Amino acid sequence: MTSISTDRKGPPFILIPIIFLFLIGTGFHLSARSQDLPGQTARAGLLKLLRLEASPESIDYVQRRTQFQLHTLLTEQRHPKTWNLSERLQKDVADGLRMLCSVDEDILVRLQALASDRQALEPLVAALEQAVLDRRRIYIYGCGATGRLAKQMESSFWRPFWRTVKADSRVWPKLEDRLSASVEDDLTGEMTGADRALISSLEGFEDLPLIGRLQLSDWGVRRGDVVIGVTEGGETSSVIGTVLAALDEWKENGIYDPAETRKRLFFIYNNPDERLLLFTRSRQVIEEPGITRINLTTGPQAITGSTRMQATTIETFVIGCALESAVARVLGRFLSSRELARVGFPDDLTIEQRLQGFRSILEEVRRNIPAIAALTVLESDTYGAARFSTYLAGRALITVFIDSTERSPTFRLFPLDPKAEPKRKCWIQVWTPAASLEEAWGSFLGRPFRGLSSELYRKPFEEEIEDPYLQAAALESLKKAGNDQQFLYDFSFSEDNVRKRSPQKDDLGVVIIIGPEAESLKQAGSPFRKFSDLCRENGARLGLIVVGGEPGLKMAELLPGASGPFISLNISSANDPFGLRRQLGLKMMLNAHSTAVMTRLGRVIGNTMTNVSPSNLKLIGRATYLIQSQVNDVLSRPGWVRLNGRREPITYGEANVILFDAIAFLKERKETVGQTAEVALSIIRILESLRQRRGLTNDEALEIVRKVGLNRFLATID
Repeated sequence: MTSISTDRKGPPFILIPIIFLFLIGTGFHLSARSQDLPGQTARAGLLKLLRLEASPESIDYVQRRTQFQLHTLLTEQRHPKTWNLSERLQKDVADGLRMLCSVDEDILVRLQALASDRQALEPLVAALEQAVLDRRRIYIYGCGATGRLAKQMESSFWRPFWRTVKADSRVWPKLEDRLSASVEDDLTGEMTGADRALISSLEGFEDLPLIGRLQLSDWGVRRGDVVIGVTEGGETSSVIGTVLAALDEWKENGIYDPAETRKRLFFIYNNPDERLLLFTRSRQVIEEPGITRINLTTGPQAITGSTRMQATTIETFVIGCALESAVARVLGRFLSSRELARVGFPDDLTIEQRLQGFRSILEEVRRNIPAIAALTVLESDTYGAARFSTYLAGRALITVFIDSTERSPTFRLFPLDPKAEPKRKCWIQVWTPAASLEEAWGSFLGRPFRGLSSELYRKPFEEEIEDPYLQAAALESLKKAGNDQQFLYDFSFSEDNVRKRSPQKDDLGVVIIIGPEAESLKQAGSPFRKFSDLCRENGARLGLIVVGGEPGLKMAELLPGASGPFISLNISSANDPFGLRRQLGLKMMLNAHSTAVMTRLGRVIGNTMTNVSPSNLKLIGRATYLIQSQVNDVLSRPGWVRLNGRREPITYGEANVILFDAIAFLKERKETVGQTAEVALSIIRILESLRQRRGLTNDEALEIVRKVGLNRFLATID
């Protein structure tokens, strides 16, 4: 885990008087009464009780890193619909899943508003249409979840569609003289850190506008290309840097005209403007007249701050619908209605009509909740018994892979195991029908793996990053971002992987197929059938997810003699030329399922990610806010007040000091990812110290974390 270095030199404000003013200004309580009677208002000095002083790192963060303290954003708030999610999922998994899915209704409301405004998305559709006609580049850039969204646009939707069209001897001859010969490669989906970041985040990168600019240049994106920056929060530095760098391409050529650049530069995000304007970097792009803004705010997420859910879902659907609409317009110029139907456009749908199709996707996911619940129970029980899962996917590979890798940063799990790892540590692995590592990456990306060249990025990092922490983090991550990284990870269903990492007794195997792949399950020699047989032979449990199967499909029809959870999402391929709707339905289903699994395992309290890893500036802020909000929630409980007295809420500054102390403590002990979260340690240390009226050490708090766990601790604290 990367965290703020404890050996930074020379913070400019380490003088005692300034620290004193800082503590007073941020509400730190330096005076204390040793005892407080129940019912009285206590203003005990929390830091004095814990014998803590604000570290230079904490002072630096609270005073200077205000642009990364994002707890005021709407996406960081707790959603009222899922307030007691963890309790609900423990009692009734299906009921808890319904609660999770109910938040997707917020997406419906936002899509209905977009559908009622014909001009809301027209600039984006028109820009994409013109880019295809002009044979220009379309560059979609995101970070984290939105970066994976960008990769999916390229590798799941755009490239497979155009390769199918080019393979059609009746259709392509009418298009080849009118479109780019390499049209399938004219859309680039890129993420902060490039292809290696698909595996796990590369800390330090997302906080840098510089890397967005460098990656834009690295891909050869130029003035006149369409650039779409996508960020869930609306404040991601690397994404903002990308869009502003694209704007600079126009300004540097001396022909900047906001009316023209607005037609090609887009910023898509999910928080209200008035909240984002407080942040300098967000204000730079929101107030820029040369950039078209598309605000897709839906509200708080089902899991506090987990923007992989509703925020990324609506962004995926809207951008996908815009691409479909643009391509339909392009093809409509040259093809007959019969030819359009051959390539997936049987009906002349407007983008507004495409947006309205979300409702049926959500309803189909909800219809499957009882079956999803069975898989959720099975998978959480598998991990609870210290066993592992293996997912096998072909057409669904990217969607499945994204959900599995996003579990790691969201719920503090071991990241994907490299192939050299002698023993499995990551709870989940994803395989695809491929004979080798190289073939698997080819199936995934549809092109060769592309990393970041040290020669191109190192010098700008060394010369242009002024912040010592960000520079050190970026240079360290650069070592893990090159082309060599592809050889560290093998997710092929190869003989070597079968020999080393096959599902074993009491493990879980999950087969995920889309549409025509269902037929291969009936064929004894197919990869899906071989995997299913392997699981049964080794004593592993088996689950099956089919997307696009016929209504009424039975598991026994596909896998004779098999039993286990069976999920069938009946999402039609009609008017789904990119496979967008099927992939989106699978995404929503997997997001709800994996969230429920981790919640049942204690990785979520209420609806907050208390196992979040404070591994970058944004996540340090989120962790601080989670500590503050969870502690203050307990302090306001009637039972706590009755037994321990009334106390004023702890401040953000106090929570941050205690968090940094926990970071340093666990770092010194070399606690590994997946073992102990700083947030849980801090919450327990604060509350138990207040209850006992003595300052617990980190060692004492850690013992409670290990023996009791945060969930049980909070359930019994009052």
